[in-house]
Amino acid sequence: MKIFDNINNIVKDDLKTTITKNSKLSVAAACFSIYAFEELKEQLQDIDELNFIFTSPTFIKERELKEKREFYIPQLNRERSLYGTEFEIKLRNELSQKAIAKECAEWIREKVKFKSNTTNEQMGGFVNVVGEEQLTYFPINGFTTTDLGSERGNNLVNFVSKIDAPNSEKYINVFQEIWQDNKRLKDVTDQVIENISNVYKENSPDFIYFLTLYNIFNEFLEA
Repeated sequence: MKIFDNINNIVKDDLKTTITKNSKLSVAAACFSIYAFEELKEQLQDIDELNFIFTSPTFIKERELKEKREFYIPQLNRERSLYGTEFEIKLRNELSQKAIAKECAEWIREKVKFKSNTTNEQMGGFVNVVGEEQLTYFPINGFTTTDLGSERGNNLVNFVSKIDAPNSEKYINVFQEIWQDNKRLKDVTDQVIENISNVYKENSPDFIYFLTLYNIFNEFLEA
C-alpha cells in the first residue's frame, strides 16, 4: 500500500502510470469535473471503459426522490461540478473550456457510463483501475483536480491510499455488485452528456449574460 499526501506526491501522477491501454476503470464519487478528464486525457483516451457512480442523487429529478429543498441544493452543486468546482474557477475562466468540454463529451459517448445513487444510503468514494494491475485509490470524494492533487482545495489534509491486490478485489467486487443494482442506481449518462454539451454549444448573448449573472449571484438566491 502507498499513501499520497497530494502535496509532495499526488494521485494524478500515479494514475498516469497505472492507467494503461485497455484498462477498465470504475469510479464512485460525489461529482465529476471535465478538468479532471483534462488532467488524465492522454491515459483516459486509451482505456476500454469507465463506469462511474454518483454516490449521492445527481441528475435525478426532484419529484422522483420527493426530496426536501435542503437535499436538492447540494444535488445542484454536484451537477454544476461538471464544468468545474469552486476550486477550479481559475481553470474554468480559461478560454479552453469549450474545447475541453467538447473533447470530454466525445470521450464519454465512446467510453463512459454514468449511474446515480437514487437512495439516501451513504456510499464512500474510490477509484478502481483494472489493467496490468488491480488497484484501488481510496478515499476519493470527487473526480476533480483537487482530489487528483492538481489543485490544493480547502482540505486540511487530503491523504489517499493506493491499495494493491488482493485487497483491491474487495472494492472491485463491491462496485460491480452495486453497479448491477437497478433498484438503487439509475443510468444518467445522457443527462451528463447533455449538460457538458451545453458548455460548447453556441448560445445567445442574452443566455450568456443571464448565466454569468446566475453564477455570480446564485449563492444569494432563494428558491
